[in-house]
Amino acid sequence: MISTPGSHQTQDDAVPTPSTEAGDRVSPAAPEERRAGGGATAADGARAVVRRRISVLLAVALLAYLIDLGSKMLVVANLEGHTAPIQVIGDWMTLQVIRNGGAAFGIGQALTVLFTGIAAGVIVVIWRIARRLYSLPWAIALGLLLGGAFGNLTDRLFRSPSAFRGHVVDFISVQHFAVFNLADSAIVCGGILVVLLSFRGINPDGTVHAPEGKEPAADGEDGQSKA
Repeated sequence: MISTPGSHQTQDDAVPTPSTEAGDRVSPAAPEERRAGGGATAADGARAVVRRRISVLLAVALLAYLIDLGSKMLVVANLEGHTAPIQVIGDWMTLQVIRNGGAAFGIGQALTVLFTGIAAGVIVVIWRIARRLYSLPWAIALGLLLGGAFGNLTDRLFRSPSAFRGHVVDFISVQHFAVFNLADSAIVCGGILVVLLSFRGINPDGTVHAPEGKEPAADGEDGQSKA
Protein backbone atom coordinates (compact mmCIF):
# COMPACT_ATOMS: atom_id res chain seq x y z
CA MET A 1 0.00 0.00 0.00
CA ILE A 2 1.34 3.45 -0.95
CA SER A 3 1.00 6.21 1.59
CA THR A 4 1.00 9.88 0.81
CA PRO A 5 3.72 12.14 2.29
CA GLY A 6 2.76 13.56 5.64
CA SER A 7 0.43 10.73 6.52
CA HIS A 8 0.57 9.10 9.96
CA GLN A 9 2.11 5.89 8.65
CA THR A 10 4.87 7.63 6.72
CA GLN A 11 5.95 9.70 9.71
CA ASP A 12 6.07 6.66 11.98
CA ASP A 13 8.11 4.64 9.48
CA ALA A 14 10.53 7.43 8.54
CA VAL A 15 11.37 8.64 12.10
CA PRO A 16 11.57 5.75 14.56
CA THR A 17 11.31 6.80 18.18
CA PRO A 18 13.90 5.34 20.63
CA SER A 19 12.12 3.57 23.42
CA THR A 20 12.75 1.43 26.43
CA GLU A 21 11.22 -1.95 27.08
CA ALA A 22 8.38 -0.19 28.87
CA GLY A 23 7.70 1.94 25.81
CA ASP A 24 8.91 5.22 27.34
CA ARG A 25 10.66 7.73 25.12
CA VAL A 26 14.45 8.03 25.70
CA SER A 27 16.15 11.34 25.05
CA PRO A 28 19.97 11.62 24.85
CA ALA A 29 21.66 13.66 27.56
CA ALA A 30 22.39 17.22 26.70
CA PRO A 31 26.08 18.11 26.17
CA GLU A 32 25.96 20.37 29.22
CA GLU A 33 24.69 17.51 31.37
CA ARG A 34 27.40 15.17 30.10
CA ARG A 35 30.08 17.74 30.83
CA ALA A 36 28.70 18.38 34.33
CA GLY A 37 28.63 14.66 35.04
CA GLY A 38 32.23 14.24 33.90
CA GLY A 39 33.36 17.16 36.05
CA ALA A 40 31.62 15.75 39.09
CA THR A 41 33.27 12.38 38.53
CA ALA A 42 36.72 13.97 38.22
CA ALA A 43 36.16 16.03 41.38
CA ASP A 44 35.04 12.94 43.30
CA GLY A 45 38.14 11.11 42.12
CA ALA A 46 40.39 13.98 43.21
CA ARG A 47 38.75 14.08 46.64
CA ALA A 48 39.24 10.33 46.99
CA VAL A 49 42.96 10.71 46.23
CA VAL A 50 43.28 13.52 48.78
CA ARG A 51 41.57 11.34 51.41
CA ARG A 52 44.00 8.50 50.71
CA ARG A 53 46.98 10.84 50.97
CA ILE A 54 45.69 12.24 54.27
CA SER A 55 45.31 8.66 55.52
CA VAL A 56 48.95 7.99 54.64
CA LEU A 57 50.02 11.23 56.37
CA LEU A 58 48.12 10.35 59.54
CA ALA A 59 49.39 6.75 59.56
CA VAL A 60 53.03 7.88 59.22
CA ALA A 61 52.50 10.56 61.88
CA LEU A 62 50.88 8.10 64.30
CA LEU A 63 53.65 5.54 63.80
CA ALA A 64 56.38 8.15 64.34
CA TYR A 65 54.58 9.51 67.41
CA LEU A 66 54.05 6.10 69.04
CA ILE A 67 57.65 5.02 68.43
CA ASP A 68 58.92 8.27 69.94
CA LEU A 69 56.54 8.11 72.92
CA GLY A 70 57.33 4.45 73.63
CA SER A 71 61.08 5.00 73.44
CA LYS A 72 60.89 7.94 75.86
CA MET A 73 58.81 5.96 78.34
CA LEU A 74 61.33 3.10 78.24
CA VAL A 75 64.43 5.22 78.72
CA VAL A 76 62.87 7.33 81.49
CA ALA A 77 61.81 4.18 83.35
CA ASN A 78 65.07 2.30 82.90
CA LEU A 79 67.89 4.72 82.18
CA GLU A 80 67.15 8.02 83.90
CA GLY A 81 69.41 8.42 86.88
CA HIS A 82 72.23 6.28 85.47
CA THR A 83 75.49 8.12 85.82
CA ALA A 84 77.36 6.20 83.13
CA PRO A 85 76.07 6.24 79.52
CA ILE A 86 74.93 2.93 78.03
CA GLN A 87 77.13 2.02 75.07
CA VAL A 88 75.32 1.09 71.86
CA ILE A 89 78.11 1.35 69.27
CA GLY A 90 81.19 1.66 71.43
CA ASP A 91 81.79 5.26 72.47
CA TRP A 92 80.48 6.55 69.15
CA MET A 93 76.77 6.12 70.08
CA THR A 94 75.52 5.92 73.65
CA LEU A 95 72.23 6.27 75.53
CA GLN A 96 71.91 8.81 78.31
CA VAL A 97 68.77 10.66 79.42
CA ILE A 98 68.91 14.45 79.29
CA ARG A 99 65.96 16.80 79.87
CA ASN A 100 66.04 19.49 77.18
CA GLY A 101 64.15 22.77 77.61
CA GLY A 102 65.14 24.07 74.17
CA ALA A 103 64.60 23.06 70.58
CA ALA A 104 65.93 20.04 68.74
CA PHE A 105 69.50 19.13 69.62
CA GLY A 106 69.48 21.37 72.70
CA ILE A 107 69.22 24.71 70.93
CA GLY A 108 67.61 27.63 72.79
CA GLN A 109 67.32 26.34 76.35
CA ALA A 110 65.71 29.56 77.59
CA LEU A 111 62.94 29.66 74.96
CA THR A 112 60.79 26.70 75.98
CA VAL A 113 57.43 28.50 75.72
CA LEU A 114 58.37 29.94 72.32
CA PHE A 115 59.26 26.52 70.93
CA THR A 116 56.00 25.13 72.29
CA GLY A 117 54.10 27.73 70.27
CA ILE A 118 56.23 27.05 67.19
CA ALA A 119 55.51 23.32 67.41
CA ALA A 120 51.77 23.99 67.64
CA GLY A 121 51.99 26.37 64.68
CA VAL A 122 53.81 23.77 62.58
CA ILE A 123 51.00 21.28 63.25
CA VAL A 124 48.38 23.81 62.09
CA VAL A 125 50.33 24.59 58.90
CA ILE A 126 50.74 20.89 58.08
CA TRP A 127 47.01 20.33 58.49
CA ARG A 128 46.20 23.25 56.19
CA ILE A 129 48.52 21.87 53.51
CA ALA A 130 46.97 18.40 53.92
CA ARG A 131 43.61 19.66 52.64
CA ARG A 132 45.18 20.03 49.16
CA LEU A 133 47.52 17.06 49.42
CA TYR A 134 47.83 14.99 46.24
CA SER A 135 51.48 13.81 46.32
CA LEU A 136 52.38 10.57 48.13
CA PRO A 137 56.00 11.59 48.90
CA TRP A 138 54.71 14.83 50.40
CA ALA A 139 52.24 12.84 52.51
CA ILE A 140 55.12 10.79 53.95
CA ALA A 141 57.28 13.87 54.55
CA LEU A 142 54.49 15.79 56.28
CA GLY A 143 53.61 12.70 58.32
CA LEU A 144 57.16 12.53 59.66
CA LEU A 145 57.09 16.23 60.51
CA LEU A 146 53.69 15.96 62.16
CA GLY A 147 54.60 12.88 64.23
CA GLY A 148 57.87 14.43 65.38
CA ALA A 149 56.22 17.74 66.24
CA PHE A 150 53.51 15.98 68.26
CA GLY A 151 56.13 13.87 70.04
CA ASN A 152 58.09 16.83 71.35
CA LEU A 153 54.94 18.90 71.93
CA THR A 154 53.61 16.15 74.22
CA ASP A 155 56.73 16.50 76.37
CA ARG A 156 56.37 20.27 76.52
CA LEU A 157 52.74 20.04 77.56
CA PHE A 158 52.87 17.23 80.11
CA ARG A 159 56.37 16.81 81.50
CA SER A 160 58.02 18.71 84.32
CA PRO A 161 58.63 21.39 85.36
CA SER A 162 55.19 22.68 84.21
CA ALA A 163 52.66 22.74 81.39
CA PHE A 164 53.91 24.51 78.25
CA ARG A 165 57.37 24.58 79.87
CA GLY A 166 58.02 20.85 79.97
CA HIS A 167 61.47 19.60 79.08
CA VAL A 168 61.84 17.20 76.17
CA VAL A 169 63.42 13.80 76.87
CA ASP A 170 66.59 13.36 74.78
CA PHE A 171 68.58 10.15 75.04
CA ILE A 172 70.54 9.35 71.84
CA SER A 173 74.08 10.67 72.09
CA VAL A 174 76.38 10.56 69.05
CA GLN A 175 80.04 11.39 69.52
CA HIS A 176 80.89 15.00 68.59
CA PHE A 177 77.17 15.71 68.13
CA ALA A 178 74.18 16.79 70.22
CA VAL A 179 71.90 14.52 72.26
CA PHE A 180 68.52 14.00 70.55
CA ASN A 181 65.47 11.73 70.41
CA LEU A 182 63.45 9.88 67.76
CA ALA A 183 61.03 12.79 67.32
CA ASP A 184 63.99 14.98 66.34
CA SER A 185 65.06 12.27 63.88
CA ALA A 186 61.58 12.15 62.31
CA ILE A 187 61.56 15.95 61.95
CA VAL A 188 64.98 15.96 60.30
CA CYS A 189 64.07 13.12 57.90
CA GLY A 190 60.80 14.83 57.00
CA GLY A 191 62.59 18.13 56.46
CA ILE A 192 65.20 16.54 54.20
CA LEU A 193 62.46 14.91 52.13
CA VAL A 194 60.63 18.25 51.81
CA VAL A 195 63.84 19.89 50.55
CA LEU A 196 64.40 17.10 48.00
CA LEU A 197 60.82 17.31 46.74
CA SER A 198 61.04 21.10 46.46
CA PHE A 199 64.36 20.80 44.63
CA ARG A 200 62.73 18.43 42.13
CA GLY A 201 59.86 20.87 41.68
CA ILE A 202 57.15 18.63 43.16
CA ASN A 203 54.39 20.52 44.98
CA PRO A 204 52.10 19.11 47.71
CA ASP A 205 49.12 19.26 45.35
CA GLY A 206 50.94 16.99 42.90
CA THR A 207 51.80 19.62 40.29
CA VAL A 208 55.38 19.84 39.05
CA HIS A 209 57.08 23.14 38.36
CA ALA A 210 60.32 23.43 36.41
CA PRO A 211 63.49 24.66 38.14
CA GLU A 212 64.33 28.30 37.51
CA GLY A 213 65.58 28.85 33.98
CA LYS A 214 63.98 25.72 32.52
CA GLU A 215 60.70 25.27 30.76
CA PRO A 216 58.26 22.79 32.34
CA ALA A 217 57.59 19.60 30.44
CA ALA A 218 54.15 19.89 28.87
CA ASP A 219 51.59 17.38 30.08
CA GLY A 220 48.27 18.67 28.84
CA GLU A 221 47.15 22.17 28.05
CA ASP A 222 48.26 23.64 31.36
CA GLY A 223 51.77 22.17 31.20
CA GLN A 224 51.39 20.54 34.62
CA SER A 225 51.74 16.94 35.61
CA LYS A 226 50.74 15.01 38.65
CA ALA A 227 53.30 13.36 40.93
